[in-house]
Parts: sequence; C-alpha cells; structure tokens
Amino acid sequence: MTISEHLPALVVVLPLMAAPACVMLRHPFAAWLVASGTSWLCLLMSALLLRQVADHGAFSYQLGNWAAPWGIEYRIDMASAFILVIVSAIAAVVSLYARASVAHEIEQSRQYLFHALFVVCLSGLLGIAITGDAFNLFVFLEISSLSTYAMVALGRDRRALTAAMRYLVLGTVGATFYVIGVGLAYMMTGTLNMADLAARLPAVIHTSTAQAGLAFLVIGIGLKMAAFPLHFWLPDAYAHAPSAASAFLAGTATKVAVYAFLRMVVGVFGATGILAVAAMADMLMVVAVLGMVVGSAVAIWQTDIRRALAYSSVAQIGYVLLGISLLTEAGLAAGIVHLFNHAVMKSALFLALGSVFLRLGSVRIADLAGIGRRMPLSMAAFLVAGLSMIGVPLTVGFVSKWYLVEAILHKGLWPVAVLVLLSSLLAVVYVWRVVEVMWFAKPSALALTAVEAPLSMLVPTWMLAGAAVWFGVDATGTMAVARAAAAVLMTGVGQ
Repeated sequence: MTISEHLPALVVVLPLMAAPACVMLRHPFAAWLVASGTSWLCLLMSALLLRQVADHGAFSYQLGNWAAPWGIEYRIDMASAFILVIVSAIAAVVSLYARASVAHEIEQSRQYLFHALFVVCLSGLLGIAITGDAFNLFVFLEISSLSTYAMVALGRDRRALTAAMRYLVLGTVGATFYVIGVGLAYMMTGTLNMADLAARLPAVIHTSTAQAGLAFLVIGIGLKMAAFPLHFWLPDAYAHAPSAASAFLAGTATKVAVYAFLRMVVGVFGATGILAVAAMADMLMVVAVLGMVVGSAVAIWQTDIRRALAYSSVAQIGYVLLGISLLTEAGLAAGIVHLFNHAVMKSALFLALGSVFLRLGSVRIADLAGIGRRMPLSMAAFLVAGLSMIGVPLTVGFVSKWYLVEAILHKGLWPVAVLVLLSSLLAVVYVWRVVEVMWFAKPSALALTAVEAPLSMLVPTWMLAGAAVWFGVDATGTMAVARAAAAVLMTGVGQ
C-alpha cells in the first residue's frame, strides 16, 4: 500500500498527532513551526484528495478494514473534498500569520497552547468534512468545539472568558440536540452510516420519531453554524478571541457546520422527500432572509469592527441557507461556492484587523480614524475584502450573489431577489462607514502612533485579499467544483 491510499486517515490523524508534539515542545517558535507545517501538509493532502475525486470519482476509506455500514467509513466525494480544501487552505494561511499575532496577544508561557489547540481544531473540522458516519461527525464536532472554546478563552481581554463560557454553553446545547437527533434516527433505522441512513429513512419518515430527529438535527446544527436567530454566541466569540483565532474560525467553523447541515439534512433526510412536502424549505427561506437583513442591519450600528463582521457573518450564512432552501442544484451550488468565497474574504478582513490590533490595541471605529494613511497596505487589503463583502464586480462576493440571484429568479421568486439586493446595500453602509473613517477622517491620537504591520502578517493577509479578486475574475474552477458538489448532495432530494 502507498501513502496516497491512506490520505483520508492521514489528513485527520496528522494534526491530531501534532497537538501533543506542540505541548511537549512548549517553545512558542517550535510549536508554531509544527502547527504551520502540519497545516500546509493538510492543504497538500486535501488538494490531492480533491484531484483524486475529480479524476476518478467518489471513494470510501474503511477504518480498520471494517466494511460499512458496520464500521466507520470516511466518504470522499466532491462536496467533502471541497470543504477539506477550504478548511486546510484557511488554516495554512492563518498559521503563517499566527506567529507574530499570537506573540503579541498571548503571554509567552501560553503561546504553545494556542498552536496545540489550533491543530486540534483543524483535525476536528477536517474530520467533520470527511466522515460518513453520523455519530463520528458528532465526535469530531466536539473535538473542534472544545478546542475552539479554549482558543477563545486565550484572548487577552477578560471578556474573552465570558465569551468562551457563552460559546461553551450554547455549543453544548447544539451538540446535545444533534446527538439526540442522531439517536432518534438510529432508533428507527438501526444504522449510523449516512448512506445507509439515506436508504432506510424513506420507509420510516412518516413516524413522529424520525421527524423529531430531523427537528433536533436542524436546531442543533443551526446553533453550531450561528444561523439566525441562534447566533448569540458569535459576536462575543469573534470580538474577544485572539486575532488569529477569529480569522481561522470566521473562515472555517461556521462553514463546516453548514456542510454538516448539507450532509445530514439535505443529503440524508433529503432522500425522503420531507424537505419539499413539509414546508421545511419555506421555513428555511424565511429564516435565511431574516438572517440576511437583520444581520446586515445590526452590523451597521456596531462600534467594534469585529462585532460588525460577526453580525455580517450571520447575514452571509443567510445567503448560503437561502441557496439551500431553493432545493435546486443551481441554488445549492450558489450556496456552496459562497462557503469558499466567504471564507476567503472574511478571513482576509479579520487578518487586516489583527494587524491594526497589533499596532493600536483596539479595533473600535473611533480609534481607527485615519489609520489608512499610517497602515496603507493592511487597510488596502481590508478595502479589497470589504468590497468583496458588498459584492462589487470582479470579486468573489459578486460571484456568489450573481449565481444566487440567478437561481432565485429561475424559481420566479423576484421579491426574494430584491431582498438579497437590499442586504447588499446594507453591507455598503457598514463596510463603507469603516472605510470612510480609516481613509478620510482626521487621524486619531492613537492612529498617529501606528506603523505598518510586519511582513509576516501582511503576506498572509494579501494572499487572501488577492484570492478574493483572483477567484472573482475567474470563478470557473470554483463554480465547477460547487456544481459537482451540489449534484452529489441533491441526489434523491424530492421536489
């Protein structure tokens, strides 16, 4: 056997093994080197898996040579491979940034812990994307969540502890709802394998037990992905976590939770036809539209830019859920490509803010007056990613909204398309409000002391800002993968 045959296991096991290595080394630089190297190796393995699926189709990896559905199966298809690439790519870029950022924001004696937690979280997120077992997904969900709570708590501000506790409580509620839903599905089918569940659920979907299981799953995963109105943990977690953690989580955690929703609700329960006949799609559309509009509106009134971006993420999750609610391949593809696009532009925004925090110790709008003249490269990256968030042409944000509006109009739902445009106009307000203060206001006393961020932070920031333009100019590759992933997830969904 060659190493390539074991890539599905290695991509999860390698970061899990790197964590104790970071703890044993205890040296900040050595721990960072292990975490960064591991992240880039995971990106390489994820890219190879995506290439393998593109060339030869979906395949399974059976742990311990136990055949599915009795054994745990890793299922690699276009949807899971795409999420693997998104998560590992964001992790790889953020890991480069993390050395200087973590050194500034976390006391030296605890820096190695951040890098250990970083790779544990990466392992959990990659495991969620690759597993084909519903309970195994819960295990990886908890691995990523527990490490996330600890990363948030490492923030220098004491409010980080409160944010981590709130995140822990609500995250535990979400995980409990999820495992109850899985338990009810298991009660009716006797299996935990996702493919087997999809085959057996149609015969029992008329029962209240199976339907209750679906309801528990929707609420549980909804909490994890911060869907409106289950988003209460998100603003504080993003605002008070270390900058590198905020950038990593903003680009990966909620995206992987959306993937879990796609895999379990659309991929497994969609085969029963209940999404179309039980008005679930209509309810999901209402929640998505409310999230888009309310998230964008609340972001306008925030004085802390990280909190504004957190509420913006609630709106962006709304766009993805709106695509899912259409129950069409075009709508689902638009939602999936937005997972990639939003990960790129939102992580770029948080990295740019992390550079500001390095120099000013604050990301409050009033303190950032005139900072664009003192940190032009960092703020130019913020401007590029902000324009993408609005949906300006030649950026990834425009690509997502174009395909989403196209899918909506194809269903004849023009009032919903108008609401998408309204949400984009609200994004203009909260993004341009920050840009205007940064570039055109008289420099604050705090901003006058600032100098440009170090190259080790600028390069990763511009890698993502550049990607926001690159994949906006040429979206053929990402859309092709998103369409293939949508086709996989839409198999068997009733209309």
